[in-house]
This record gives sequence, structure tokens and C-alpha cells, in this order.
Amino acid sequence: MGAVSAVSSADAPSAESSAEAVRPVLADAVDIARAALDELGEGGIGPHLGVTAENDCAATHRFVAHLPGYRGWQWAVVVAAAPESDHVTVSELALLPGPDALIAPEWLPWSERIRPGDLGPGDLLAPAPGDPRLVPGYVESGDPEVDETALEIGLGRRQVMSLEGRLDAAQRWFEAYGPDTEMAKAAPSTCMLCGFYLPLAGSLHAAFGVCGNEFAADGHVVHAQYGCGAHSDTTLPTGAGSPRFDAFDDAAVEIIAIAAPAESDTAAPAGSDTVEAEVPEQPAEPTVTEESPVEEPTVTDEAPVEEPTVTDEATTSDDTGRPEQTD
Repeated sequence: MGAVSAVSSADAPSAESSAEAVRPVLADAVDIARAALDELGEGGIGPHLGVTAENDCAATHRFVAHLPGYRGWQWAVVVAAAPESDHVTVSELALLPGPDALIAPEWLPWSERIRPGDLGPGDLLAPAPGDPRLVPGYVESGDPEVDETALEIGLGRRQVMSLEGRLDAAQRWFEAYGPDTEMAKAAPSTCMLCGFYLPLAGSLHAAFGVCGNEFAADGHVVHAQYGCGAHSDTTLPTGAGSPRFDAFDDAAVEIIAIAAPAESDTAAPAGSDTVEAEVPEQPAEPTVTEESPVEEPTVTDEAPVEEPTVTDEATTSDDTGRPEQTD
């Protein structure tokens, strides 16, 4: 019978318009299609979404599928009827994804799922059979350096890189570290003029090398026309960096040195009305020399200090109580 075709609800016509294009005997077989799903015993049969004509003798009825893990999927039931027949038979039952269904991505072989950087310690990755990037070691690869290495090692090196493999690698390196990258466009010079550039040997010698600057593309294969700001000939522009200023402390006392005025300027003119404040001169500190020693004051007995004497004689007083002076 006819195969079931998955028709999304967005592209499919509505139930009314579909029914007009489908033979009435096929369009009216909604109950027959639902009964076939009930007999299947899977459950989760939702409302009828519509019917789509497959040809003059077949049509597909679609129902909402309420099944765990199948959000957006639909039940599809294909019914058929012979020309000028009023009897309908069920041809196929299928569960198909709708426009909003959750479906798995397109299947890819495991060898095509591997991406650069996926290989870890202990992982094994064998080349595909007949890998075009490799040729037997006894076959001339077109690179004298590769061929000489294979001859020196002998048959121990069973395979070497082919021309196609070298071109494939060169294309990857060119895209990652080539002259068309933003870093290279802003660089002051190219890698081929840099002291950190280590050119490769063999046929790739003229175009590629390895960067040996740990602050640039260290260890990466770079194109000869690639460049960066860490070029060996890079010089800083004049005036680069921040200007140097002495530290300023607004809490400190500012000391201003003033030059001493000349002697001719110290004397004010006779007719001048300005009065200048005189700066008192500090007394000179005495200097002690051996020729003129400092004499300390001495105390002599010539003028002793007279102390008041207290006598035991009783003082007499007058009638008022005041002491009476006697000669």
C-alpha cells in the first residue's frame, strides 16, 4: 500500500480544506482510524488534527499523541479505498514527529563526530582505512625532506604524509594563523621577519614556521605573513606610558625657599613711605675656648647675708595692744 508521509501541521491544510480534496469515503473514516489506534493498545490518542490526501485511493488521518517523551508527535493512520468503492480499509499506523516535536539529531558515524581537542590521555584514534592524508613510506610523497626521513628510517616508518594531507594541514594553519586574521592585520610586521620565527623544513618551509615566543602564538604553526604585537623588532612609541610625577601630600607643610636680598636692597630710601619690619637678630651663642675659660661666680665671706634674729625678751605693749617700741 502507499507509504506514510510525515506532513507537519504547519504545512498541512486544515481539516475542512483537506476534506474537500479527499474523497468523501476516505475523509469520513475518522472513527475507523481511531478504532485502529485503540486496537493498537498504545494509548495516548488525542484530538483529530485533520486528513491529507496521499492519492485518489489513500488518505492519512492525523491525531495528537499524548505519550510520555513524545511531545509534539502525532499518530498517523493511512486509510485506503478502491476507486468507486464505499468500503475503507486501514493500511498503516505510525507515530510521526510534528513541527514542534523533540527529535534526535541526524545520525553520524562515530568517526565523523570527533572534533579537534577531543583526544585525551589514553585514547586511541586510528586513521580511517585508505586515509587520503597518508601514503606508504616507500612511495615518493613529493616532499624531499619527508622522503629522506623515510629512507633513513627504512621500512620502520610505514606511512608518510601525502600531498593532499600536507595541503589540508596548510589550509587549517592558514585559516588559524594566517595573514587574513585580525591579529595579523593589526601587527607592525610579519613573522618571516621575526626573531622568534622557526621555519619548517620540507615543502612547507617557504610558507610556515613555528612561533617560539611564549607571549605570542607559542608552539603554533604560523604563516610567514602572520604577525602580532610581540614581534622581535617591536619598539614602544615615544611618550608611551604614564607621565612621572612626584608624590603630592596635601597634609604636609609646603616649604618655599626665598633667596636672601642683596645688601644694597636692604636700606630703604630716605623718601620712602614704606615701613619694613625688622627681623630681630638672635644673640650669638657664647663660645668657649681654651684661652678664655668661663669663670664661675665665687662666694666670699666679705659680705655675709644677715639673717633676722629672734630674741627671747618679752615685748611690751601699750594700752591699745600694739607693741611698744623701745630704743
